[in-house]
Amino acid sequence: MAETETANGVKENKLWKGVFAVSGIMSTLVIYGVLQEKIMRVPYGLNKEFFKYSLFLVFCNRLTTSAVSAGALLASKKVLDPVAPVYKYCLISVTNILTTTCQYEALKYVSFPVQTLAKCAKMIPVMVWGTLIMQKKYKGFDYLVAFLVTLGCSVFILFPAGDDVSPYNKGRENTVWGVSLMAGYLGFDGFTSTFQDKLFKGYNMEIHNQIFYTTLCSCVLSFIGLTLQGQLLLAVDFVSRHRDCLVDIALLSTVATASQFFISYTIRTFGALTFAAIMTTRQAKKQTRSQSLLNRLNN
Repeated sequence: MAETETANGVKENKLWKGVFAVSGIMSTLVIYGVLQEKIMRVPYGLNKEFFKYSLFLVFCNRLTTSAVSAGALLASKKVLDPVAPVYKYCLISVTNILTTTCQYEALKYVSFPVQTLAKCAKMIPVMVWGTLIMQKKYKGFDYLVAFLVTLGCSVFILFPAGDDVSPYNKGRENTVWGVSLMAGYLGFDGFTSTFQDKLFKGYNMEIHNQIFYTTLCSCVLSFIGLTLQGQLLLAVDFVSRHRDCLVDIALLSTVATASQFFISYTIRTFGALTFAAIMTTRQAKKQTRSQSLLNRLNN
């Protein structure tokens, strides 16, 4: 009887952890998307200037996240020393940057359906990387479930009820280069979350320890990129002239920090595959909202 009560308690505890993780990821990423859209698409000031320095947003986000993580480690009286070799933290940072690069570059070459299908197929690359990196053994049924989730989300998005033809089928022509970029996006994205999972399990790593070093590496890389492109001083000048933009960036960085915590918490608690499943369903929900908005505009 006592064992049954303990098992039920463990299941209930894991359920609440799952609710906490999903609600945290969904809410922070929605807010993050709204703020990002506002900063990049809404002009500032009387002269209607647009903020053009997206890499500066990455720099501010990573700087804030690394500072908060360092503060959390110090507040909990945990040392800032790396638990794993530093290059492993940097590897996560670099592959994350490559994921973002492939995603944005692919938008120039492929139609919306290809983008959507790629973003709905996150689970399968994670399973492949899990087998290669962590020696996990998945059954044929597991791959079947991942395939059906991918297929179901794709059909739901691309062929919404009541539409003879999805408006998203009208887009750019697909190219070999564009499809290759989307394949790169999938590969790097799956590797990043899987390698995070490996570090958590292999080194019994704290969440803030991994966040601190990976975001610190991203901060350094984005700073170098801004300097080489000559955008750092231009971005600083822009926010000094438009204080409301500075406030928006501060809010964006705060939400990005919270989002990173929920993502790392999910991967550490449930694994990379569960995180991929959450992001797949989020993609379906996000794109459905976009379709609804487009349909209203067309009507």
